[in-house]
Amino acid sequence: MNEPPTGRARFMDARLPPEGGTPRSSLRTPPQETIGRVRFMDAQRVNLDGFAAPDPRLGLIAMSAPGDPAPSLVITEGRVTELDGRAEADFDSIDEFIARHGLDLAAAGEAMALDDIALARLMVDPFTPRAEVIRLTAGVTPAKLARVLALLAPAELTMAMTKLRARRTPSNQAHVTNRLDDPLLLAADAATAAAFGFREVETTVPVLADAPSNAVACLIGATVASPGVLIQCSVEEAAELELGMRGLTSYAETVSLYGTEQVFTDGDDTPWSKAFLASAYASRGMKMRVSSGAGAEVLMAGAEGKSMLYLESRCVALARAIGAQGVQNGGIDGASVAASVPSGLRELMAENVMVMARGLESCSGNDALMSESDMRRTSRTLPIVLAGSDFVFSGFGSIQRYDNMFGPSNFNAEDIDDFLAMQRDWGIDGGLRTVSPARLAELRREAAQACADVYRYLGLADFTHVDLAADAAGSKDLGEVDTLAILGAAQAIAQRGLTAVDIVAALDECGYPDYAERSLAFVRARLAGDYLQTSAIFDEQLNVLSLVTDPNDYAGPGTGYAPAPARQAEIDAIRQVRGVEDLRAAQARSGARQRQATPGLLAPLGPAGPGTDPRDVVIGVSPALALDVWECLSGQPVRDVVAEILAGLEEEGCTARVVRFPATVDLGQIGLLAARLSGSGIGIGLQGKGTALIHRRDLAPLANLELYSVAPSVTPQLYRLLGANAARHAKGATPDPARNPYSDEAIEARYHTTVIALMELERARVLPGAAPVELSLEGFR
Repeated sequence: MNEPPTGRARFMDARLPPEGGTPRSSLRTPPQETIGRVRFMDAQRVNLDGFAAPDPRLGLIAMSAPGDPAPSLVITEGRVTELDGRAEADFDSIDEFIARHGLDLAAAGEAMALDDIALARLMVDPFTPRAEVIRLTAGVTPAKLARVLALLAPAELTMAMTKLRARRTPSNQAHVTNRLDDPLLLAADAATAAAFGFREVETTVPVLADAPSNAVACLIGATVASPGVLIQCSVEEAAELELGMRGLTSYAETVSLYGTEQVFTDGDDTPWSKAFLASAYASRGMKMRVSSGAGAEVLMAGAEGKSMLYLESRCVALARAIGAQGVQNGGIDGASVAASVPSGLRELMAENVMVMARGLESCSGNDALMSESDMRRTSRTLPIVLAGSDFVFSGFGSIQRYDNMFGPSNFNAEDIDDFLAMQRDWGIDGGLRTVSPARLAELRREAAQACADVYRYLGLADFTHVDLAADAAGSKDLGEVDTLAILGAAQAIAQRGLTAVDIVAALDECGYPDYAERSLAFVRARLAGDYLQTSAIFDEQLNVLSLVTDPNDYAGPGTGYAPAPARQAEIDAIRQVRGVEDLRAAQARSGARQRQATPGLLAPLGPAGPGTDPRDVVIGVSPALALDVWECLSGQPVRDVVAEILAGLEEEGCTARVVRFPATVDLGQIGLLAARLSGSGIGIGLQGKGTALIHRRDLAPLANLELYSVAPSVTPQLYRLLGANAARHAKGATPDPARNPYSDEAIEARYHTTVIALMELERARVLPGAAPVELSLEGFR
């Protein structure tokens, strides 16, 4: 059982640039004659990814390889004597174990007789009960199941996943690690993960001997933020089992399976040794699932000419045969291998559906960064989020990429706000929730302090960097850390045989009775054994949600899981949400500052009349400007914007008046009406949001002379130029038109909600038929 120290091999791409570096194309260096458009395309991050030509001989094929066996099953006197084209005498150890323990022979005849398309349709059909699909799938061979799933289109895989997952309520798992194994930072980050809603926290170590300390730190931190968060420390299997028996961890998932016998034996393993290990975990009260996934055999040159989906189908059948309650798959460490070949992402999702069809818990991958392209990695994850899985991620990197000792996840701390927005965008439950910055700061400090106090009380170490750990975005923010003290603490935990009960007692003695009781209640709940049911998690009331207590009941529209109103409100309430009242308050604060600096600023003087001076230019402003709207989308105060326009007019020898037009919010109309009032026939229109234009009295409302349409990007210099160009038009010249600045920002996404609120303020000030009002220029002269 020679697993890597983390229990899963992590394969890093040596072509990735150093952190913060410029992307370097993984393609050949383009020749000098390559045109600029292609050079621009080559510089995009997607070109850091490796894309492989399909090669079935090496296993570089997602599904339906020429070397995949045809499905077959022969049962002689109750004994499997042929499996997927191989006679009993030729069975390898995987065939043998599946044949003896992995098939329901009572259902096999009926299931194997079904046409592939017929079985595929049953998986998708909402009117065929989930239980019926599970019954039939229990009787099909690995080759049959792989061939059936290869028929499902991406949308059909999503439908099948929605229907077939075990637990009704979706959930999520976090990675919590750091490069230094610093316990206070681990505790703060575990509290953060639990606060965000992760129901499992997985840690690992860069230094194997630190494992006991990591487990204790994550246990303390998660307990501070939420009851019932399951903890795993992914290390060598014997050490992991010992941590679980001490109650310091509560689940395991790094028991690896492979789809070819050669790769199994390379790791000094057999299906029987894995079955023994699975029973060892279960008999000692630890939840466990196995790990497999596409690409593992390819990376070890052991694919034997078979497709990734077929090899994974063998793994999943074996998982059921050894008695595991669930599977972590969907590529895992080999996700980028699957993603390098055509239909690779489809294959990864099919792996997850395969687990669900076998009646097991699915921990659906997404825990290894499969692309440097934000678009590709989102396309990998989004279908799983939409469908819902027992665990949408088998390791969302809740810490920064550089601190993830498993290697970066497909989503990391950098992406948490994006994921929360994704949930809100689609109205779905991906298991997470928003936490206010104030609450997060409170929890992180409390967790770090509790961890420091427990370590000090138990004589493990005297760590004093509580404030640093609470504030840190990652281990780089900690400065110098005594790593030998961390190692000493871990060795003391191991040598003294400390258990979860010792942690409970220490929490109580250190003045944390609520956390002590919470931790003890969790130990009691685990001892009851219900969380060993398939697909089990604890909710925050320590209720077990599982296939038994919370079975997926999807049967078409209007059925299955939907967030309760309170949960939906939690999903919707991301921290970036702003309403009209928020904007009104911010605008009022800005207005108070400007009026204090310039008393009488843009105060009404009375009705505005037509001008006679040929150099008179009217600046027409919208109804709420300098009443409710005081700051433009660019962040510039209204006073500064008006001052720049006035300065531009003055530089070209024109005079200006500022006139409010209360009857309309339409910028074209405001500019045209201003031009008709001005002595020069030239007017400037200015909305509160900062959009501005130059108009002439004889033009149609939409036929302006110059327009600043991208208000957030308009600078003070551009407003001054607008004033100067208006003056030049007034003098009969033809100026070089002002142009909107370059921008690649998502202007609509960033500002449209603010625009809606601003326009609501403007609309509330509209007085139909009201005469224009001249405003004071006191303070501008």
